[in-house]
Amino acid sequence: MQKKILIIVMAIIALIALSAGKKKEKTVIIQTNYGDIELEMFYDLAPKTVENFISLAQGTKEWTDPKTNEKVKRPFYDGLIFHRVIKDFMIQGGCPLGTGSGGPGYRFEDEFPSEEIILTGEIKSDDQAMLVYQKIIMPYMQANQEPNEDILEVVNKVSKVQNGHPIMEHTIEWYQEKTGFNETLSYEKMKASVDYGTLCMANSGPNTNGSQFFIVTKKEGCAWLNGKHTVFGKVVKGMDIVHIIENLPTGHGDRPIKEKTATINHIIVK
Repeated sequence: MQKKILIIVMAIIALIALSAGKKKEKTVIIQTNYGDIELEMFYDLAPKTVENFISLAQGTKEWTDPKTNEKVKRPFYDGLIFHRVIKDFMIQGGCPLGTGSGGPGYRFEDEFPSEEIILTGEIKSDDQAMLVYQKIIMPYMQANQEPNEDILEVVNKVSKVQNGHPIMEHTIEWYQEKTGFNETLSYEKMKASVDYGTLCMANSGPNTNGSQFFIVTKKEGCAWLNGKHTVFGKVVKGMDIVHIIENLPTGHGDRPIKEKTATINHIIVK
């Protein structure tokens, strides 16, 4: 009986320690002159990026004011505009100059967490089909002058339709059996992608993050930006406001005209 009680107590202590060690997710509310945008921050996926955004918003991090070249500590985003808005793409803000060329006076690295996915069973996407083609089918075809008739039929179908759909007609195990491929087939999948409503860092290349960010308005997401822009949050309320800003009339450089400028009044961190 005492042993059972001891096990329960130890389990409770372990759970408490685990909870204490895990950073609590935070919510931020971007208050604009068009309404509020509420976002969930992805602490577990992009801790440095989230900390940077929140500390700039709260004014607890030192940054260089590009207008005076002085180092200051005050809320960074208050009063800044969404300087670039493109319909069916995104709205971008966070530039202290309002031109897209400014930042906090420093840069930091990207965060692209991923996980290894082992492929078994059905082939469910074009990306998976392409992986099978590159890793199993093509090496097999190059190494065999008289390939298996079933594999040859798949290759001919792919060549005819110019997509990976014929490959999806069979399982990974089928290809392994037909080609003698006995290795593990896997790929790295990003834990966060540039999807509809996500909050992402804007940059000028790898590891050049600062203060500028954008919110995706394209319903299908922007897969071509995966691995190029850190994803660190997602809108949970207020996408209607995002779409209002997205549709503002713009002038040169996709900047909303002066009479319709969208401004960040303040950012609340919960």
